[in-house]
Amino acid sequence: MIRRIDLRGRRASEPALDYRAVVPRAPFDVEAAVDAVRPTLDDVRHRGAVALREYASRWDGVELTDIRVPVEAMARALHELDPDVRAAFEESIRRLRAVSEAELETDTEVRVVPGGTVTQRLVPYRRAGVYIPGGVAPLASSVVMNVVPAQVAGVESIALASSPQKEYGGLPHPTILAVCALLGVDEVYAAGGAGAIAMFAYGARAGEGPDTEVLCQPVDFVAGPGRITTVAAKRLVKGIVGIDSEAGPTEIAILADDTADPSYVAADLISQAEHDPMAASVLVTPSVELATAVEAELERQVPATKHVQRIGEALRGEQSGVVLVDDLEQGLAVVDAYAAEHLEIHTTDAARWAARVRNAGAIFVGPWSPVSLGDYAAGSNHVLPTGGCACHSSGLSVRSYLKAVHVVDYDQAALRDVAKHVVALAEAEDLPAHGQAVQVRFGPGTDGYA
Repeated sequence: MIRRIDLRGRRASEPALDYRAVVPRAPFDVEAAVDAVRPTLDDVRHRGAVALREYASRWDGVELTDIRVPVEAMARALHELDPDVRAAFEESIRRLRAVSEAELETDTEVRVVPGGTVTQRLVPYRRAGVYIPGGVAPLASSVVMNVVPAQVAGVESIALASSPQKEYGGLPHPTILAVCALLGVDEVYAAGGAGAIAMFAYGARAGEGPDTEVLCQPVDFVAGPGRITTVAAKRLVKGIVGIDSEAGPTEIAILADDTADPSYVAADLISQAEHDPMAASVLVTPSVELATAVEAELERQVPATKHVQRIGEALRGEQSGVVLVDDLEQGLAVVDAYAAEHLEIHTTDAARWAARVRNAGAIFVGPWSPVSLGDYAAGSNHVLPTGGCACHSSGLSVRSYLKAVHVVDYDQAALRDVAKHVVALAEAEDLPAHGQAVQVRFGPGTDGYA
């Protein structure tokens, strides 16, 4: 069901051995999808909601008169939400909000010299757009993960879009709508994929004419997961708006030794394979005995799952595997090079090994911290870098919705004190007007400010 890759006796110092290439990732060619979605973005940019309604008819099989979801529909969805599910979402929100509030930084003022300060102001985006897919699985938990940090950061206006569902009369999935109501997000659109991203980036009028009502105002920042066409659309609008990331298929890597429980390890590999046939599930271990036991557990557990075909395809794919290593030191090097979205540590003294990891979207320590906990209710955010991007990128957080602005405030004496250095550096770079902009404040020559 899952292949083995044997690295025992081999080290990354060997010629042609690149740990990053040990487990190939599923094909995810965003660049190839860019040309496919470009006409959709151009169409929505020019025809607004008219184009979005046509796409809803063509792609989702629903006829919409208005893509804006009525507030009453969200209130009804919340009223009809199962009480246990509501309680679970409320607890998820509470935990993530607590972590987000702790992450919120304050402005920093530095007195560089007497009379001269530089202050770093943290300014929230005015308006953010959140996209929540509703196709393979209605990811209502992603509403929590994207909206709560934005609210804590102080974003004034949040718009959310999710694809219309024929089963629910053209509205997004009711659980998604219920969580929007729970969080107080009342600007929600029935729009899917690349069309929704275009609406956020360019705004959308209710009709085709330039004088028709603006239905959705453009945003400053777009967040949220999606299929490859959604990711390609985000790439195209990057620069017009900020984006959180170009998220690919989900991934889990598990670093484990012979103390790990094979049933736990197998269940956690399966949990991420459930997302998508391209999802990656990787076990890295020096224990052949554990590898064999996990493989047996996969054979036992997978047939008992609901999404057998999807999980089996993911586990058999080239992006998944059991990697045998000489020891945990080599295993650590492998998972660091792989830079997984989710990394679990199932070893003796797991916290010590976790502290040495450099590259991972999120690290889950020990047998009682499965990725599923982080997906829903740990208090951490499940929007994380994929495709090896954890070597240079972070997951979504309050910081994602803030921009830093330096405020420079010098008085006359403080500027006079440093003026000769500014002039010297300007002359060295052959930009004399830069120096003159200082000199003019103190008279000709350098004597006026020396």
